Amino acid sequence: MTPQNTTAPAGVPASVPAPVSASSAGSWQLGDLTVNRLGFGAMRLTGSGPFDLGTPSDRERVLGVLRRAVELGVNHIDTAAFYFSSLRSANELINTALAPYPQELVITTKVGPWRDPAGEWSWGAPEQLRGQVEENLRQLGRDQLDVVNLRNRGRAVEPFVERFGALAELREAGLIRHLGVSNATVEQFAAARAVAPVVCVQNRFGIGASAEQREVLRVCGEQGVAFVPFFAIAGEGREGGAGGPEDQAVLDIAAAHGVSVAQVRLAWTLRQGPHVLAIPGTGNPQHLVENLAAGAVRLTDEEFARLEAV
Repeated sequence: MTPQNTTAPAGVPASVPAPVSASSAGSWQLGDLTVNRLGFGAMRLTGSGPFDLGTPSDRERVLGVLRRAVELGVNHIDTAAFYFSSLRSANELINTALAPYPQELVITTKVGPWRDPAGEWSWGAPEQLRGQVEENLRQLGRDQLDVVNLRNRGRAVEPFVERFGALAELREAGLIRHLGVSNATVEQFAAARAVAPVVCVQNRFGIGASAEQREVLRVCGEQGVAFVPFFAIAGEGREGGAGGPEDQAVLDIAAAHGVSVAQVRLAWTLRQGPHVLAIPGTGNPQHLVENLAAGAVRLTDEEFARLEAV
């Protein structure tokens, strides 16, 4: 199926605020699955930082955030079995909050890197990826994973393709519906597509993106493949979350629209192309609503050009 974007619904008069909805930015296809372009990333559900083993999140609060996200139209959640803190697991939280899952909900997960209970990292060999897939199935309480991204490290093509081939076999076995790649170069993306269909590429991308990062975005658009940025709000070099000095252009445009800098960054992300999905994550219910409201922020051509120049 050729992916087609769905335009956002017609606006209401300015005097009547439009209801916040994840559908405000339109939709896209992940294979045969339709998702709203504004989704939700589960990385920050477990603690104060993306991989924090020390300070667990408020369990009831983040369960409420997940349920509220779905109420507001989120039908694409990004997660991984290696998202956990000392007392929290993102997959377990998703399962508890949302199972039995709505039919339209698409859950995307990642394999490749792995963490032991102490939080130490390792990278799965091809023969170990089945165990990682099965762990995601168990934690999420599913018989099949909607989308599995192979998280990559390094630039070598051959070992990446070998691991992707192992996932392609699991797709043929029915454990996985669709495959994607993460942190991949253009060459790795092309090599993966020669093995099996790729429905999404999940790479670092934000204001100030490099030429190489933009090339992956461009190629995805040409191939009709979803491009899913991570750290879109935090920006380059701020993996721990948004913070630090903000570019003046972002500040000026946020003030002009009466919105937050995070909303400006998300609006800029979504304007990169109809194939671009956003997966902002938060454990804060107010930030959830603000993130989803960013789908209705419309940057002018001049504002977009100014942000492109950052």
